[in-house]
Amino acid sequence: MKKVFIVGSLNTDLVINAPYAPKGGETLIGSGFMINSGGKGANQACAVAKLGGAAYMCGCVGNDSFGSELIENLENSGVCTKYIRRVDGVPSGVAVITVTQGENRIIIDSGANGYLSEDDIDNMLKDASKGDIYLTQLENPIDIIGYGLKKAKKKGLFTVLNPAPASKDIVKYLEYVDIITPNETESEILGGKEALLGYGIETVITTLGSRGFEIATQGGAKSYPCIKIDPVDTTAAGDTACGGLCAKLSMGCDLLSSMKYGSLAASIACTRSGAQKSIPTKDEVEAYGI
Repeated sequence: MKKVFIVGSLNTDLVINAPYAPKGGETLIGSGFMINSGGKGANQACAVAKLGGAAYMCGCVGNDSFGSELIENLENSGVCTKYIRRVDGVPSGVAVITVTQGENRIIIDSGANGYLSEDDIDNMLKDASKGDIYLTQLENPIDIIGYGLKKAKKKGLFTVLNPAPASKDIVKYLEYVDIITPNETESEILGGKEALLGYGIETVITTLGSRGFEIATQGGAKSYPCIKIDPVDTTAAGDTACGGLCAKLSMGCDLLSSMKYGSLAASIACTRSGAQKSIPTKDEVEAYGI
């Protein structure tokens, strides 16, 4: 089994449910307040580990209680955290999440995530081998994320980019990406699947929410459904899909079966509240027959 190296953000999620999104100046009575470990990078690392992969997380947290809990929760999920650096004088990243009718709205203060450096990535890649998987997102400085993609590709790693939150600044680094996994909005911001394939990306996997996902290559595109569920909280759905995809790819599984596995795991996660707390285990996913 190959290793999966995840470079990305670590945040503490402050979550509250609301009947609808408040208007400017409006105060609503919410419910179900939770404090969860999150951040797209940490969520994806947690998903890789819980879904059977060997996960190695690289990122930054503050020297605060949130940072300690973020690291501890990843370790409890089976993630190697030795590449996570603690930064003095800045807080760990925080995401404020409002959940309305199963959909989420998120505001992020990046905090220590903004201090990710080239040295952090170089330190991690020292232990990587050709054929290992490199998974990253866009909640850290784009130039550092781009640097990591370039370095990982040069070393022979298989690179996967989840372009969230979408930014056109990543376009100049897309030549170093093997698989990109946008949702429909992110794909549109980046020019659509045809444009993404034109940058030299081999495979574009577009997640379609309740409709499943689409796999596009130069040879064409095909959509695949997901199971039907009643969503409770979609916070970590995309991250779970990416983690499941990479976990299965690291085991030598083919692309379609790997993404079907990730999609099923994401559907299960949507039936639960929270970010990392909602991610199912390998046994839970396989109970569905995959």
